[in-house]
Amino acid sequence: MKVVKEDVDTSRAYRYRLYPDSKRQRKIDEQIENSRLLYNKLLEKAKAEYQKTKSLSIKPSIFNRFLKEAKTENNEFSGLYSQVQRDVYFRLIKAYQNFFRRVRERKAGKKVKTGFPRFKAKGSYVSITYPQFGFRIDKERKCHMLRVSKVGGIKIELHRPLEGNVKTLTIKKEAGKYYAIFSTINEIEPPKVKDTNPVGIDMGLETFATLSDGRKLMKPNFARKAEKHISKWQRIVARREKGSKRREKAKLKLEREWQSVNNQTKDFVFKAVGELIDSGYTSFAVEGLHIQNLLQNHRLARSIQGASWNRFIHVLSCKAEEAGMKVTAVDPSNTSQTCSECGATQTLSLSDRAFDCACGYHADRDINAAKNILNRATAGHAVSHARGDLTSTIQQVSQVGSQKREHTPHEVSTISNAEEAHSL
Repeated sequence: MKVVKEDVDTSRAYRYRLYPDSKRQRKIDEQIENSRLLYNKLLEKAKAEYQKTKSLSIKPSIFNRFLKEAKTENNEFSGLYSQVQRDVYFRLIKAYQNFFRRVRERKAGKKVKTGFPRFKAKGSYVSITYPQFGFRIDKERKCHMLRVSKVGGIKIELHRPLEGNVKTLTIKKEAGKYYAIFSTINEIEPPKVKDTNPVGIDMGLETFATLSDGRKLMKPNFARKAEKHISKWQRIVARREKGSKRREKAKLKLEREWQSVNNQTKDFVFKAVGELIDSGYTSFAVEGLHIQNLLQNHRLARSIQGASWNRFIHVLSCKAEEAGMKVTAVDPSNTSQTCSECGATQTLSLSDRAFDCACGYHADRDINAAKNILNRATAGHAVSHARGDLTSTIQQVSQVGSQKREHTPHEVSTISNAEEAHSL
C-alpha cells in the first residue's frame, strides 16, 4: 500500500464537561437568557423594518444599528461580553441568509419550505459562543479552570489534550449539565493511501450497514429500548402544570433519558467507524441519501430517524479523510433492485430479502445493493466526494471547526461552525 504525506489544515471540536458552582451556573444561565432576548429583539426590529420598507433584504449596517438600539433600550444586553453580542448578531444574519437561500431554491423549483427566522422560545436557545477572545484555561494544583469573561472560573474536566489553534469556545447547557466545546484548527499530515481495496456500504433498517464483501454491522435500537422510560416521563410532563417547578424537574428527567440514547448512539457510531477504518479498506462508497425525502414515509419515519445514517456517514467521512482515504456518495436509485452482475432490474418489496436474477445470480438483497454502490463509485458515477462535498447529501450533520478569519458581514463561517458545534 503506497502512502504519500501532505500537509493540510483540519478543523476539530473538543467537548469537555464543565462543573460550575451555583454562582457560575446562574451567570451562565443569565448570559444564555439575555442572548436569547437579544436575538428576539434584533429579529423584532428586522420585522419592523420590513413593515416600513417592504424589502426582505436587510444590509448588515442596519443590523449594526439594531444592535446599538437594543443595548440602549435594555441595559442587561450591555452585560453580555462583546464577542457574545456579535455571535448573536451573526446567528441572526445566518438565519436570514439561509432564508434567502431557501427562497431562491424554491423559485428554482426545489421543494423546500422557506422558513422565515422565528423568535426563540425559552429553552430553545441553549448556548453562548465566544468567537475569538474572552476565555483561557489555567492549570491549578488539582484541576484545570476555564476562565470566561463575564462568568468567572469554572472547573473543566480535560479528559483528553486540547490540540491545535483554538478558534471558538461554545458553552452549552444540555439536560441540566454544562459543556465547553472548543473549535480548533489542526495542521496534520494525513497519509494519502493508494486505493487498492474499496468497499461499498448499503445502509438499512434491519441491518444497519452491509458491506459489499458480505460483512454486516448490526446496531441496537437504543430508542426502542428506552421507550418505556421516555414514555413515562412524557406522560408526567404532560400532566404537570405549565410553568411549575415540578414540570421543569420532569422535563429535565426526560431530557436526560434522550441524552442517554444520544450518547449510546454516538458511542456505537464512533466505534463502528473506527473498526471500518482499521479493517484494511482504502476507500468507501455510500449512498447519497436524502433523509428528508425518506421521512415522508410515515410507517418507516421513526425507524429511519433513529438509524443515524447521516451521523455515521459524516463521522466516516471525517475519519477517512484523516486516514488519507475518501468517501464517495453515489446515486441511490434502484441499488437494491438492480443485478450487480448483469445490470437487469426487477421490482422487489421491502419483505423480499433475497435477490434472484434471470442470469442465475443469487445473493442477499443488501449485499447486492452494496455491490451496486461500489460498482457505481468505481465506474465514475459518483455525485460527491469526501467530507467537504458531502454537505449537499447529508442534511442533518454537525460539521465542527472554524476558518481562520475575522468576522465580517459577508463572512460568517466561524459563527456557522460554532453553531454546528452546538449539536455535538
